[in-house]
Amino acid sequence: MASALQNLSSYDTEKVPNGNGKSFGIAVAEWNKHITFELLKGCVETLTQHGVSENDIHIHFVPGTFELPFAGKKLAQQHHLAGVICLGCVIKGETDHDVYINTSVANALQNLNIAFDIPFIFGVLTPNNEEQALDRAGGKHGNKGVEGAVTALKMSSI
Repeated sequence: MASALQNLSSYDTEKVPNGNGKSFGIAVAEWNKHITFELLKGCVETLTQHGVSENDIHIHFVPGTFELPFAGKKLAQQHHLAGVICLGCVIKGETDHDVYINTSVANALQNLNIAFDIPFIFGVLTPNNEEQALDRAGGKHGNKGVEGAVTALKMSSI
């Protein structure tokens, strides 16, 4: 369903497993940090609301979205994690850079899911413009970081 038709932060809290005793990694891109840091805020708040201790949340910051899979892999190697959430934002520009970055990151995270046998969550915004990104980073369409946390909690219980 398109984001325009729903608020990403609206979910049934009763259907989200408790994260007590679980550890999660979060890799965050610093590029477009006014957006990605809002995603991080929503992600951390959601994890802690569902029982994850702040001490069990491990965060790595990287320069851009392309570097998220490497940071995610390092988090998984350094900590015993129930899942890794990768947060970034690649805004469409004048070239096709967004297609190459987003496809590469999605494929790398899919491979990490299989290699590490834990969920690596694609929490990357792929908007056409900054307004669409802001709408999904705490604006009128909620916060994709919240969705990433909920997804990680659900997937870690499989």
